Amino acid sequence: MTYTRAIGVGCNAVITQIVRALALSRIHPNVLTFIGLVINAVAAVLLAYGWFITAGVVMIAAALFDMVDGRVARETQQVTLFGGFFDSVVDRYSDLVLLMGLLVYYASINRYFYVVLTAVVMTASVMVSYTRARAECSIPKCKVGFMERPERMVLLIIGALFNRIAPVLWVIAVIGNISVVHRMLHTWQEARRLEEAQLRAAVATGN
Repeated sequence: MTYTRAIGVGCNAVITQIVRALALSRIHPNVLTFIGLVINAVAAVLLAYGWFITAGVVMIAAALFDMVDGRVARETQQVTLFGGFFDSVVDRYSDLVLLMGLLVYYASINRYFYVVLTAVVMTASVMVSYTRARAECSIPKCKVGFMERPERMVLLIIGALFNRIAPVLWVIAVIGNISVVHRMLHTWQEARRLEEAQLRAAVATGN
């Protein structure tokens, strides 16, 4: 077994025990989701003060809640349509509140270029999610591209822990917006393919 595999197995075992403990506590999964948002809000305040390393540690705690809420829901048979919706909405707030913290920090030190860059990252974060959700109203799946929420969170945590937030913002801004364009092109191609298939079927049936 490789070291990477061993770490993965170990982490999964720990998370499984946490899930079981939370399931026994009978805490509702939506409460766990909300707690994750509150913890991210604390991290945002730390980012606003420039305490990046501490913020990174707090973000790891928030990520733990993000990982276990769905598993607790399945373990306790509390999976609901609203739960999935609530989780997605809270995830968007969690993303944005962290970036708001960075906006405050860069504005406080008069680094207005990075205020704009953070705003671009906020836009990319929202649009990566929106383009997939909107595309899947028209086509079956739109999973192309990169920089989904897990990737963005891992990058922000790494950037905070190593005090390298600025390079991370550049990566998310560039790759995130490229992913948005990729999803737009993919949706255009798939929508055109579906429309052509529908047209052929209509012609074949004489309608």
